[in-house]
Amino acid sequence: MSAPATPAPALPVTFRPTRTRIVLLGVGAVMCAVIIAVTLLLDRLSPPERLSFVFVALLFFGVLALLSRPKVVADEDGVTIVNLTRTRRLAWAEILRVNLRPGDPWVFLDLSDGTSMPALGIQPGIARAQAIAHARALRTLVDARGAGADVR
Repeated sequence: MSAPATPAPALPVTFRPTRTRIVLLGVGAVMCAVIIAVTLLLDRLSPPERLSFVFVALLFFGVLALLSRPKVVADEDGVTIVNLTRTRRLAWAEILRVNLRPGDPWVFLDLSDGTSMPALGIQPGIARAQAIAHARALRTLVDARGAGADVR
């Protein structure tokens, strides 16, 4: 076998869409602050109406914070995939292949049970080059530690 083209990163390593996360949390914080400020400045609103506006602003921020949650954490024992609402721990041997094809919204992991799992923590949305580098690094780790590798 030839040496991998991309050097394997030191473990543990976390992959996440940093720019997307900054945009989502930044927009969420600004919008929440603006809605709350406008709510407090409007004299015609009753206290229950103000409370409902504050609740909607916090709900809006919460949804954007949830959208900024995805990440992929690789360590010596395996990979933890944190998507929007679910977290799943995979052993290295469970991951057969890391796929990021042109047009894919995020990385897909082909698993040993015959299924495919999205890993939203590596997505080419705003930072395509970073996502490709992260996908290659994860692929290198899977090749080195996965089902076909003699790790132990």
